[in-house]
Amino acid sequence: MAVKRIGLTGGIGSGKSTVASLLMAEGAVLVDTDAIARSIAQAGGVAMPALEAAFGPTVIATDGSLDRAAMRQLVFADAGAKARLEAILHPLIGAETQRQAAAAGEDAIVVFDVPLLVESGRWRALVDRVLVVDAREETQLQRVVARSGWTPEAVRAVIAQQASRKARRAAADAVIYNESLTLAELGTEVRGLWKLWATATTR
Repeated sequence: MAVKRIGLTGGIGSGKSTVASLLMAEGAVLVDTDAIARSIAQAGGVAMPALEAAFGPTVIATDGSLDRAAMRQLVFADAGAKARLEAILHPLIGAETQRQAAAAGEDAIVVFDVPLLVESGRWRALVDRVLVVDAREETQLQRVVARSGWTPEAVRAVIAQQASRKARRAAADAVIYNESLTLAELGTEVRGLWKLWATATTR
């Protein structure tokens, strides 16, 4: 059976989204679980009634969407809040993820962009290959601060919540070390891997 399902993951600031775009340019269909999470927590999103019921108005922005900064602060401070949040979001994200994958068709190679692929513990059984985009933590921090305006402390808090680089690399079938690569060099690595996997068969 050909490789049809690829799990893509990497720490914040690793360059995972850039790799996802490069894979799409090669013909992959992207299912972005983070984008799904954002969409269901927009104003009128399917998750909003349950989120407001569970956490109250303090996590609701003035436009009716989830106040992500307020929720992030709450989750970092309270492990119970994180568990309640995941219990609401994960089933909804999972259902939409499967819907989008099915809509891609049987012949498509689907790339699942999953920031917490390793942490979830379930994705390894759902994909044929796992691709990890890796970078040093200091590089991750510098990239995120530069693009988002977050404080270094906020970025470190996110990194601390994610799987370690060692754990991600251990779960990978392939690793792209995106430390000092130019966009052209990154594209070359992605195209080489795509050529290998698009013509491969699963174990």
